[in-house]
Amino acid sequence: MCHLQKYVLKRFLSLFGTLFGVSVLVFLIVHMIPGDPARYIVGKNASEEAVKAMRAQLGLDQPLITQYFDYLGNLVRGDLGTSLFTGIPVWEEIVSRFPITFQLAVYGVVLGSAIGILLGVIAAVKQNTLLDRLVNTLSTISISAPDFWVILFVIWLFAYQFGWFPISGYDGFYSLVLPSLTIGLFSIGFIAKMTRSSMLDVIKQDYMRTAEAKGVATWARVFAHGLQNAVIPIITLIGLQFGGLLAGAVITETVFALPGIGYFAIEAVIKRDIPTVQGVVLFVALLYTVVNLVTDIVYSFFDPRVRYE
Repeated sequence: MCHLQKYVLKRFLSLFGTLFGVSVLVFLIVHMIPGDPARYIVGKNASEEAVKAMRAQLGLDQPLITQYFDYLGNLVRGDLGTSLFTGIPVWEEIVSRFPITFQLAVYGVVLGSAIGILLGVIAAVKQNTLLDRLVNTLSTISISAPDFWVILFVIWLFAYQFGWFPISGYDGFYSLVLPSLTIGLFSIGFIAKMTRSSMLDVIKQDYMRTAEAKGVATWARVFAHGLQNAVIPIITLIGLQFGGLLAGAVITETVFALPGIGYFAIEAVIKRDIPTVQGVVLFVALLYTVVNLVTDIVYSFFDPRVRYE
């Protein structure tokens, strides 16, 4: 068995420990959220007897340790539980909403990565020039601008002024253009700064000077030799960005009324839908682990020196 196969197997085995730890933490945190889901379900004006009956029906009258082991037993069987408010299995709710979040994450990361890497490379090659300072300024604005401000600006410009795209709701690809653009703008600054920093280190290396001495054109030298060796930290950042977006771009999905994972999680927390919150958090933890594993594996395609022990 090669190093990569051993590494992947080891990571998959550690996945179970990670999910177990997450299940304990999220179970405890969810039960500390103020409010009573039984009261929320039966209504504010319901009698105490009705509330007690609903708590018994939901199993909330049992000791926490008993509730947790019941929950853990269901997890082992692949059952994330049923939403307290929709009556639909949590797994089905996640499966129906995840494609929207996945598309949003992919479009946003592809847009942010393409523009961010290009700007970062240009800034590194044109170090200490007006162009470099312009890229750094735009990157800083992208990073520091409040999420809601960027979202409102994008809506005002492309929806109200130009009328090109719908403002809210989901009805196919065009509904995701503005949200994806918003997410891409958030990512550009981070990726551009990381690319610039990494490329500045690579440009100073001897093999870059050798390529220059051989007469290799500047941009061919930068992209063919430099970027390949500078890409490892960039891949790490893109992987983290993608993993975070798969967890749900909460603000973006909420403002644009997209029925994705982030919007679903916010609704569940507000309603104190315990099974849904627990199921979504576990699913997100699984996604993060898988995305990090894939990111590590991608390293080997760009840098053969990487070894997995």
